[in-house]
Amino acid sequence: MKIITSIDELKTIIRKEKQNGKQIGFVPTMGYLHDGHLSLIEKASIENQFVVVSIFVNPTQFGINEDFDVYPRDLERDQKIAETGGANIIFHPTTKEMYPTGYSTYVEVEKITEKLCGASRPGHFRGVTTVVAKLFHIVTPHRAYFGLKDAQQVVVIQKMVRDLNMDVQIVPCPIVREADGLAMSSRNVNLSIQDRKSALILSKSLLRAKEIVVAGERNAEIILTQIKEIIATEPTVTIDYIEILDFERFEKIDVLKGRVLIAIAAKIGKVRLIDNIILEDLLYTTPFKSYQTNCGKYCRQNY
Repeated sequence: MKIITSIDELKTIIRKEKQNGKQIGFVPTMGYLHDGHLSLIEKASIENQFVVVSIFVNPTQFGINEDFDVYPRDLERDQKIAETGGANIIFHPTTKEMYPTGYSTYVEVEKITEKLCGASRPGHFRGVTTVVAKLFHIVTPHRAYFGLKDAQQVVVIQKMVRDLNMDVQIVPCPIVREADGLAMSSRNVNLSIQDRKSALILSKSLLRAKEIVVAGERNAEIILTQIKEIIATEPTVTIDYIEILDFERFEKIDVLKGRVLIAIAAKIGKVRLIDNIILEDLLYTTPFKSYQTNCGKYCRQNY
């Protein structure tokens, strides 16, 4: 497996692989890979003949006083995980390679980026869509794989691809969790031992929300109240948002029906984490079930 830092070199390699009839799979990441990333790489390697994993901590999606400087980085570790998953290339450009002097072009999706993480992190999604659009133009993949832990990001990327007629299939994959339920995240390494324990309240509250819904509750306000009461038992956890949205329209709802996203963002100590659960009510009459797709042995919602 090669590590490529040059855009031009990567483009040359991709052209040759396509000329040989290979399908290109792409997994964009900011590095410090874990089993969640591994599941995406494995699925990409199953569905494509050539897999590119990008590792680039994108400065344009971090705001002032956010954790860009302390975001975990370990290229040697990432290389081993990517190779285990079946990746052929790691694309690891410098910031100057991606944003040369004088860079002033950005891609922005409106409306749905004003909610959830977009509301509390102004400019975040402009950075995400810009770098992903650039990476799609560089890698020109047939398929790109994204984890649903960042459910809003998946929706935003899908919208960008549709609106700009990009020739790439977006493949969403379910959340991968630790054995105790914590959603896998590169930022988990920055949690103290006590904060790591406190962070479990996020997944516990979502599990409780599912239990309430399965028992028959459909009132969004009642469900939100239950989640907030559970999280309030951990005083070191500061809620950024807790919202229930129709996952198709990405709008707030009062009564749960169809495909529904329950999303949480919170700070545990100094670390901001997100988590969610996607529920689906088939035919509006059967009990809700957790949304899952076939995404390899690691991809699982665990709810």
